[in-house]
Amino acid sequence: MKDSKLRACKTGSADLTKSTGPASPSRGAGPLALAAILLALLASPALAADPSGDITIEENPNAALDFAWVLICGFLVMFMQAGFAMLETGFTRSKNAANIMMKNMMDFSIGALAYWAVGFAVMYGTTEIIAEVMGWGGFFLAGEAYDVSTIESWFFQMVFAATAATIVSGAVAERCKFSTYLIISALITAVIYPLYGHWVWGGGFLSEMGALDFAGSGVVHALGGWVALAGALLLGPRIGKYQRDGKPNAIPGHSITLGTLGVFILWFGWYGFNCGSTLVGDALRVSIIAANTTLAAAAAMAVAMFITWAWHGKPDVGMAGNGAIAGLVAITAGCAWVTPSASVLIGIIAGFLVVFSVWLMDWKLHIDDPVGAISVHGVNGAWGLLALGIFADGTYGGVAGLLHGGSDFFVAQVFSVVVNFTWAFGLGLIIFFILKKTIGIRVEATDEIAGLDLSEHGMTAYPNFIHSETGRGD
Repeated sequence: MKDSKLRACKTGSADLTKSTGPASPSRGAGPLALAAILLALLASPALAADPSGDITIEENPNAALDFAWVLICGFLVMFMQAGFAMLETGFTRSKNAANIMMKNMMDFSIGALAYWAVGFAVMYGTTEIIAEVMGWGGFFLAGEAYDVSTIESWFFQMVFAATAATIVSGAVAERCKFSTYLIISALITAVIYPLYGHWVWGGGFLSEMGALDFAGSGVVHALGGWVALAGALLLGPRIGKYQRDGKPNAIPGHSITLGTLGVFILWFGWYGFNCGSTLVGDALRVSIIAANTTLAAAAAMAVAMFITWAWHGKPDVGMAGNGAIAGLVAITAGCAWVTPSASVLIGIIAGFLVVFSVWLMDWKLHIDDPVGAISVHGVNGAWGLLALGIFADGTYGGVAGLLHGGSDFFVAQVFSVVVNFTWAFGLGLIIFFILKKTIGIRVEATDEIAGLDLSEHGMTAYPNFIHSETGRGD
């Protein structure tokens, strides 16, 4: 097995342009200035890049296999958008279904454009001045970035960036203004995700310290979860969520069928997430990655189900589904570097964490998260980073965790958790606060009661059905 082909962490597969890229348009320039920039970029020469792929094939006969593998896995990750849409829609009320669908569609649309224009250059662009903090170069995939290897890397990273943005959607569901959400989605994919991603995957200071994250427990999931926490805090709970004494009212979702379908779609797409992060088509270690991904999810789902069964006397379908996603999030950082047995243990702990965290958010902290996104992605994303620092056994890539003598590596992982939370939650608070004081972040109470489908989009997802508002659900 060519273990050396399996990369220890994500890096850009080709050098980006070393130029500073086009100047940003002034505030008053408007759409015409942006159009002029785009036209100039389209007319610019390819410089020393390889847009045809001939040089790449000559230098690497396995390039076609590698490209096919990475792109197919990227397609799977893109399909996870459908999983998020189904899960979030099913776990929320019918009067907001079209709004949820619209947000998930725009996450991918806005995310792709923002990551094309700015995000990828910030994450992987080259500079000698501030390389430990951010990248610079290759904006709009122009110049030397017009290269088959670079654009392959852009596509795979773009679907990851869109996933990070989508996580926020569920936590702010049923009361967030659509216009505000579009701004948040753009900022995540253009700035928040790329900068932290650079620190871990682009040669930044966390990677220099030795911190690792194979497929994104921290870079994608914890980051999205902590931004979601900031949004849920500043938005406040939905109308009717809490009684005067602080006791939460259940607001059930309208379709457990859609929610469960979303879980299975996400689980399926996750193999693209984790297995695709090998970045090459001949890495036989992928079998272990697939097994670890499956076992962690299965263990977490079973534990979440049994806990709710013992706690409430009935096994909870929604919590079991969230358990599966929590296990997938937790194993994403270490899926290439731990054993199957360790993966089961990681999943078991993830199952406990998601149930306890949902209870803590709902009953003690009074943070209204309609789909449990903060607990699933934020809490278990952080656990995934720590779990890698504990359980990596050193049999591959020389990565050894705390249990195998890697105390320094564990410290690096702990530091990455702290940086991840501080960056994502802190910046999320600042952005949501600014938006709250300017354009507003929450719809009017009458619009929330009527449903965001009507108030934000002038339509309903289920025109043949009539819903009634009780304050506790539809």
